[in-house]
Amino acid sequence: MARVCDADRIAAAQSYIDALVTHNGDAVPFAWGCTRIELGFMTGFSGNHLRRSLNRGPQYRIIAATTAPTFTLCGDEVRAKYHVMTKPSVRRRRIAAQVDETFVIPAESPAGDAQIHHIKVRFRPFIHRP
Repeated sequence: MARVCDADRIAAAQSYIDALVTHNGDAVPFAWGCTRIELGFMTGFSGNHLRRSLNRGPQYRIIAATTAPTFTLCGDEVRAKYHVMTKPSVRRRRIAAQVDETFVIPAESPAGDAQIHHIKVRFRPFIHRP
C-alpha cells in the first residue's frame, strides 16, 4: 500500500465540490463502488452514477456557486464545510445551504492515488441576503 498525501486527498474532495458548480463530473476521481448518502438516504450508487448525476442531474443544475470549503482530515476521512448558493433569486434573496460533507478517501491505496469511496452529506438550507 502506498501513502496518499493529504493535499491529493483534499484536491479529490475539492474536485467534487467544483463539479457541483461546473456540472462536469468527468474529472472527479470516484472509486468504482463509490456511494453517496444525503440526509440519511442513498443518492449515489456507483462512481459512474455519481458522475452522470453531476453532469446531467437536475438536482445539481440549480447550484450557482459555493464558498471556499474548510477542510479537516481524520484517518481516511476528509471533511468539508462550505455554503452552496442556488441560481434562482427573488428580490435579491437566494436559497442557500450550509453543507457539512464527509468524503472517505483512504490515506493509503494500492496505486497511491486519491479516490473517493464514499460521501456523506448533511446540509441546512437558509435564505441568503447579500
